Amino acid sequence: MMMQAGVRNGAIAASDRKRQPAAAMLALAALGVVFGDLGTSPLYALQEAFNGDHGVRPTPDNVVGVVSLFLWSLILMVSIKYVLVLMRADNKGEGGILALLAQIAGDKAETAGRSTCFWVLLGLAGAAMLYGDGVITPAVSVLSAMEGLQVATPTLAAYVVPATVVILVLLFMVQPFGSGRVGVVFGPILAAWFVAIAALGIAQLWQNPAILQAINPLHGISYFQRNGFAGFVSLGAVVLCLTGAEALYADMGHFGARPIRLAWYGLALPALLLSYLGQGALLLAHPQLSGRPFYSMVPEWGLYPMVALATLATIVASQALITAVFSLTHQSVQLGFFPRVLVLHTSRSHKGQIYLPLLNWLLMLATVAVVLGFRQSDKLAAAFGLAVSTTMAITTILFAVLARGRWHWPWWAVIVVAGSLFAVDLAFVLANALKFMDGGWLPLTLGLFMFMLMGCWFGGRRLQVREGQDRQLPIEALLSSLQMNPVARIPGVGVFLSENADGTPLVMLHHLKHNQVLHETVLLLTLQMQDVPRVKGERVAVRRLGEGVARVVARYGYMEEPDVPEVMAHAAALLNLPALEPLCTTYYLGRQTLVPAAGSSRFKRWLIGVFGVLRQNARSATLYFRLPPNRVVELGARIEL
Repeated sequence: MMMQAGVRNGAIAASDRKRQPAAAMLALAALGVVFGDLGTSPLYALQEAFNGDHGVRPTPDNVVGVVSLFLWSLILMVSIKYVLVLMRADNKGEGGILALLAQIAGDKAETAGRSTCFWVLLGLAGAAMLYGDGVITPAVSVLSAMEGLQVATPTLAAYVVPATVVILVLLFMVQPFGSGRVGVVFGPILAAWFVAIAALGIAQLWQNPAILQAINPLHGISYFQRNGFAGFVSLGAVVLCLTGAEALYADMGHFGARPIRLAWYGLALPALLLSYLGQGALLLAHPQLSGRPFYSMVPEWGLYPMVALATLATIVASQALITAVFSLTHQSVQLGFFPRVLVLHTSRSHKGQIYLPLLNWLLMLATVAVVLGFRQSDKLAAAFGLAVSTTMAITTILFAVLARGRWHWPWWAVIVVAGSLFAVDLAFVLANALKFMDGGWLPLTLGLFMFMLMGCWFGGRRLQVREGQDRQLPIEALLSSLQMNPVARIPGVGVFLSENADGTPLVMLHHLKHNQVLHETVLLLTLQMQDVPRVKGERVAVRRLGEGVARVVARYGYMEEPDVPEVMAHAAALLNLPALEPLCTTYYLGRQTLVPAAGSSRFKRWLIGVFGVLRQNARSATLYFRLPPNRVVELGARIEL
């Protein structure tokens, strides 16, 4: 018995030793993908609190107070809110605002009630704000890194903007090759970056340890008492140290919660705390350096190497945001919140590595335009906070809805946890709203534009699905009609695609009405998008209905892409049908044209009009579902709403 226990304990210990290197490697990889944005914020965040129209004077008390706000914001909003609380609100391992939204809305968002529809629209607003973040992050990160050139040699100031534009253009040009090919070096680059900024911070702390007073949160409270409204406004700069927290939550599906927590507590958080403490220590001794505190910590001999390392780190941060925008758009398409777009997979082994050509070039043009328009990182930093804080606040609201509705938390627990976090989020939003004219309008405008597109697509599909349900004929009624009044049957297989797995597809009714024939074998195919990232277990279910008709239902997660030919091959095996010959199989698609009915409200006419334009420019259903183009028949119908 004792020998067996010893052998078993030895096996467990060996297993644990194997897991430790795997977790360490995942934590290293997570550094590059998850913490790029958070990790590079020391380049521009603290300087924004003391500069610009809303900056405070860098007196010793103000420096200690501001640094205290930075430290406790990282602890409360990242360590507690995202790492400890929100990462528990995962959807089968996936995180992010759309994962929250999928859990709240369920599988039938288009047919949900008004209350659920409100939460869907709120979630879409938060997701839309991330597009503004995706435009500004590469611009402000790379620009702030390149500004180190003018600190090293003032004569190079004229080359900062051109060099930034060149780096950004090259970054977007390599996207078609896939992030996986260069991703293997992301983790070590960010690890080197965190070690470097921690070392710089320690060097300054050694010279001026008085800044350690900032660890006491009472200094942050007294900062507000001393500066009043000006202190509240400076929260617009404090939120910059939190940029990337939402990406931390969204990217947990790539690595899992444990490696992200290990990387955060083991390296990222200590390095960031030391960096902000070091910048504060420098400003206590040299307040005149508040315009560029980060690079002022670097000794003269290390400026050029630090600029090079900062440039690499900001490229990694930009790559992470670009990848996040690609993933966000892909999830939105799968959940029915965005028109179909071309998605290219850049890896055969990792489904999550995707490339969206149209979105990539639009992001490049927008990012370059932002750099050329603002030209300085401090001006861009003023535009940065509004999108970040708005998304963080909406995420907290959705978490509260999930905790109360799905997890059945008592009201007092929701108020204590979510209410406390939302109070901080709201303070950040209000402080950043005051910077609207200083550039905050830019991410808000981008976010509102994307929200309009996503909201119109969701609203149009909602009208379309409801109208289709009203017009649909029960399948039992159709089968009874076919028994009493048989129609001519022709050889082959007819596949009719339908969004509803209950009634008769409208395209099949139109086909019968116009052609008066049916194939010998009729398959009613419905592709269901589930509120899970990836479907596990049996994907395809079939049911014989009689009269040569069978229903096929295939389930997909919102991180997967449907493949109709693959589904049909599986269905043929389940139905004991001979292999579906491509030349004997015809796929029928319905193409509905929505028009506003007479007397419709102006908003409804506008909604249907925008939805119609989006449908015309969406990717073809034939290509999206991977159907053989020469075997597809589209039947159109005009529907008044």
